[in-house]
Amino acid sequence: MKHKLIVLFLVFGTFGSAQQITCSPKDESLFETKIKALEKTKASNLGDTIALIGQSFMGTPYVEKTLEVGDTETLVINFGGLDCTTFVENVIAFSLMLKKQQRDFGHFTENLETVRYRNGDMDGYPSRLHYFTEWIRDNEKKGLVQDITAELGGVEADKSINFMGTHRNLYPFLASDENFEAILAVEKELAKEKLCYLPKDQIEGKEQLIQSGDIIALATSITGLDVTHTGIAIHQPDGRLHLLHASSKNGEVEISELPLADYLKTIKSNIGIIVARPTLLSP
Repeated sequence: MKHKLIVLFLVFGTFGSAQQITCSPKDESLFETKIKALEKTKASNLGDTIALIGQSFMGTPYVEKTLEVGDTETLVINFGGLDCTTFVENVIAFSLMLKKQQRDFGHFTENLETVRYRNGDMDGYPSRLHYFTEWIRDNEKKGLVQDITAELGGVEADKSINFMGTHRNLYPFLASDENFEAILAVEKELAKEKLCYLPKDQIEGKEQLIQSGDIIALATSITGLDVTHTGIAIHQPDGRLHLLHASSKNGEVEISELPLADYLKTIKSNIGIIVARPTLLSP
């Protein structure tokens, strides 16, 4: 695979704070093209707007570990390759831009940092929201999403979320003792929370209560993990709810061929879903 030129530079945000950003000149150009196209996006509600923005990424290659760049944490922007989480983050960052009527690259980087990092502040590798249940809780505190899983009939489970701490060798940044200890502290806090998910056998009966644009996280039975995959809900002409996501299996952003409830039946480790509804109320 041909490696793209990566450029590291500083952008000063609205409040005068510097951001360390990693991206290529091509990504800056792609941003300009995308924001011009998205400014023409017309939808009757926020959920449909988010679904349309998500569809604008269809065909983008799936690339794993796109954020694991260099020796220190930077705000990585890569429109040429997305994993399931960065796909959702980019969609929400662009959605915030449309809501706030923003169009410049600096505002996009601020929105992306807000979504990706704990309390919206990039402060090293441990500040990234690595576990998606924490991603949801943190962005709920910011007013960006609302976890509606319990309202849909979700059930609670006690589960230790400690995969990173017990698989240190899989994460290059955890070679640093400082990073490793910080992640253990994050996992200690996560242990105080229960995992609430909608069981997979109940999804089909509740899918009309899930809206296009809702964020769907796939809860798992895998030891130490909360979520294995995420994407965006989208209702299709067949009358069923499907998943708009960056698919590792098919190698690109796509809409699942099978309805979500049927798609999950093909994943043995899946126990159900967590549903977060974007509100984008602040910041």
